[in-house]
Amino acid sequence: MEKKEEVHSEVKELTILEKVANAHGFENWKTISHIKYTFNVDRDSSHFERTWLWEPKTNNVVLTTREDTVRYNRMSMDSTIMKTDGGFINDKFWLLGPFQLVWDQNNFTYEHEANSDAPISKEAMQKLTIVYGSEGGYTPGDAYDFYFGEDYRIKEWVFRKGNQEEPSMITSWEDYKNLNGLHIASMHKMPDSDFMLYFTGIEVK
Repeated sequence: MEKKEEVHSEVKELTILEKVANAHGFENWKTISHIKYTFNVDRDSSHFERTWLWEPKTNNVVLTTREDTVRYNRMSMDSTIMKTDGGFINDKFWLLGPFQLVWDQNNFTYEHEANSDAPISKEAMQKLTIVYGSEGGYTPGDAYDFYFGEDYRIKEWVFRKGNQEEPSMITSWEDYKNLNGLHIASMHKMPDSDFMLYFTGIEVK
């Protein structure tokens, strides 16, 4: 009688970056071919908005504002489109920040704390700090502190320009929407302020 060999399949332990990304639906990203959203900022009585359509499989991007429509492909950009693309990168980071943890992981260093007081709620949460390298990209050297609970879903974050100690911006991550398996925070509020950064008209296909 032949002895059967036991096969042990190694389960790869996920990094903290992957755990946070997956908690926001990153595993479903590979099926997405179209994402459209309007990036809005309200501050005092002013309102700013711009709408993006991104086809990640082809990297085609369309920007629509009240004044203009700009179309380009991120694989073939020239200097005239860099400012537009900088806006795209900024707005996409707000929309898909958890996914950037995987996409950009070769461009930053990171630290994870199991217990830290969140800046807005003062609740004890996990804290993930990423610091981008000093070269490349539109905002080299910037740092972000992500705060989340046991479900790895981001609840608050801090942006620190140039990795300075003092926060440049602190906002909530709230009003999550499940869109084709992507869990997207559609609202970001600043404490003790009427500042709101939010997304409307989100389409995910």
